[in-house]
Amino acid sequence: MQSPGYEQHRCLLFQNVGGKKLLQKSHYCTMTRGDPKGLRDVVSNVGLTHNGPSPSQNQSKHSAAFLNTARSTAARDQKANNNTATPKFGNKKLPNSIIVGVKKGGTRAVLEFIRVHPDVRAMGTEPHFFDRNFDKGLDWYRSLMPRTLDTQITMEKTPSYFVTKEAPKRISNLSRDTKLIVVVRNPVTRAISDYTQTLSKKPDIPSFEDLAFKNRSLGLVDTSWNAIRIGMYVLHLENWLQYFPLSQIHFVSGERLITDPAGELGRIQDFLGLKRIVTDKHFYFNKTKGFPCLKKPESSSLPRCLGKSKGRTHVQIDQEVIEQLRDFYRPYNFRFYEMVGHNFRWD
Repeated sequence: MQSPGYEQHRCLLFQNVGGKKLLQKSHYCTMTRGDPKGLRDVVSNVGLTHNGPSPSQNQSKHSAAFLNTARSTAARDQKANNNTATPKFGNKKLPNSIIVGVKKGGTRAVLEFIRVHPDVRAMGTEPHFFDRNFDKGLDWYRSLMPRTLDTQITMEKTPSYFVTKEAPKRISNLSRDTKLIVVVRNPVTRAISDYTQTLSKKPDIPSFEDLAFKNRSLGLVDTSWNAIRIGMYVLHLENWLQYFPLSQIHFVSGERLITDPAGELGRIQDFLGLKRIVTDKHFYFNKTKGFPCLKKPESSSLPRCLGKSKGRTHVQIDQEVIEQLRDFYRPYNFRFYEMVGHNFRWD
């Protein structure tokens, strides 16, 4: 039979090996408190029942066994801790604001510039939920979003929403309070930029002139070509205004975004109800790209410029073709200016 002193020694040994937390979890030490029989049961279960003539003769053997038990328990606890997900702050929420258009207008620049603001969290990729992936459901859409605090804005951009007939209704059904951002650009320049991007991926496509006109000699523009149709902004906006008031839509000038990025970002921050934190001190003009870049953050040795495609040299288009397209777009532009209450001076 083991003495109380021996039992106390074992519990103290276990405490020293595993620490207080391990001691508190230990079924062994719990049972030793006023329960010598419980102690004997536990010791017997782990194969440490004393059969020798004296506790002192086998003390080193028992100590080693308890050390091994403690180490094994500690290792299991450590493994469990490593498998526990690190606590994350904030929640995944549906977007408060969406950059809905337009393609080749400057949407990527707006997203990268505005996400510098500490109160904005944005997806880096385009989810295409309201045009291509709507059947995947809101839970799927929400799962793509970054975690945000209650005071932060969740944002995404998918430029094709602006020309997708179903998108305004779908977004409105989600929330009529969603703030929409549309980056617009001279529609002729936008069409050429669109074609240049496509040509870089598909070098065998027909010429810009062949795609833009049904009959060039008559000046008959092919409005079924997406690169042309996107720039007919007023037609798409009419669809959006059936579901959202104009006050919920902010229009960014793609041209001013290049010449005065801080000014455009200031107006975007105002529209979103944010403090003007992103200012001219965040930008510098990259002469090689012909485009503004973000100055390097304190945590980085390099400035942040957009990808290699930004500032890509456009395909050379005959000036006569450009003039024909300007004539085509002019009435659509004027109607657009009147509708939004701002002259973008593309004519």
